[in-house]
Amino acid sequence: MAGNVQAPAPVGAAREQDRKARSGWQGGARVWEDAEQQAKKLRSSPDGELQRKLPKRKIVLLMAYSGKGYHGMQRNLGSSQFKTIEDDLVSALVRSGCIPENHGEDMRKMSFQRCARTDKGVSAAGQVVSLKVWLIDDILEKINSHLPPHIRILGLKRVTGGFNSKNKCDARTYFYMLPTFAFAHKDHDVQDESYRLSAETLLRVNRLLACYKGTHNFHNFTSQKGPREASARRYVLDMFCEEPFVRDGMEFAVIKVKGQSFMTHQIRKMVGLVVAIVKGYAPESVLERSWGEAKVDVPKAPGLGLVLERVHFEKYNQRFGNDGLHEPLDWSREEAGVTAFKEQHIYPTIISTERHERSMAQWLSTLPVHDFNATAHAAACPDAKVPSPPGDSD
Repeated sequence: MAGNVQAPAPVGAAREQDRKARSGWQGGARVWEDAEQQAKKLRSSPDGELQRKLPKRKIVLLMAYSGKGYHGMQRNLGSSQFKTIEDDLVSALVRSGCIPENHGEDMRKMSFQRCARTDKGVSAAGQVVSLKVWLIDDILEKINSHLPPHIRILGLKRVTGGFNSKNKCDARTYFYMLPTFAFAHKDHDVQDESYRLSAETLLRVNRLLACYKGTHNFHNFTSQKGPREASARRYVLDMFCEEPFVRDGMEFAVIKVKGQSFMTHQIRKMVGLVVAIVKGYAPESVLERSWGEAKVDVPKAPGLGLVLERVHFEKYNQRFGNDGLHEPLDWSREEAGVTAFKEQHIYPTIISTERHERSMAQWLSTLPVHDFNATAHAAACPDAKVPSPPGDSD
């Protein structure tokens, strides 16, 4: 009896045998359960059934869109009267066969996330969204075939399974395009298309914009944020105005701003306050007062000229971009497509809308209604209320 007792297998070998048994291995060769029957099912099933057998992969899409006529980027489920960019995107994803229909109804099922939630009327040249999809053949062409021409998917990259485009984004760069007569002084400059921005005024604009750099309390530049809320403190890396240019007889300028993140309406109010100062409606001192705890009446520039230009993933690229398994999130090869989209859809929309609807001119006419000395009044009269100009409610 003692001679028939077998020595126990080494612990590592026992674990390996147990792993093989659980995974379907028998006698060193894997036996696929009903392999032939499964193959027959896949061969005979329609495309939809075959897709359901495919694994979903986490990807990011580079998007460009003109925001005119849309109520922002983010989808408003249950509110069909307010059309958003994501409504058209999700419809295209379902119709192209990238996601099942029930994922379109509940976007959490595809782990959908956008880098920035652009406001009503705001455009984007470099929005990035992350989601899980079936990687079908010719995926970009099929998605774009179901999108209107003013919404395009310009690029696609595979990312890590836990990637979240909002949380992994280090910084966002926006630009704001406006007619330069917005900087014409209210007392001694012409207030129409014949105005041309002087080098002296451009220097002053850039000096004021540079004041935003660094960390400040921007509770006066958004809604529903208290002065002592930590989330109201935001870090701006850079902000400047480029040299002006003329399009269709009207001079425009582009203000660029890069920051870690921005709150609702923050950039439009940052632009609006500088415009009010340069035009002579507000003193320069209001800029620093706006970062204090007191309430300051900050005007909000129109949404038309605001564009999300690009988003940045430096930390993700440093960790995963060169690991041999993942691509860095660099869109240099798509840059030509981004530039072409801006020239075809974003710039012409801003210029033509400004010409026909005069959104900037109409907004400029509301600046005299603002009380930029309201903080001084409030200190003298604690019960005084800061007036809200017409049409500027958040």
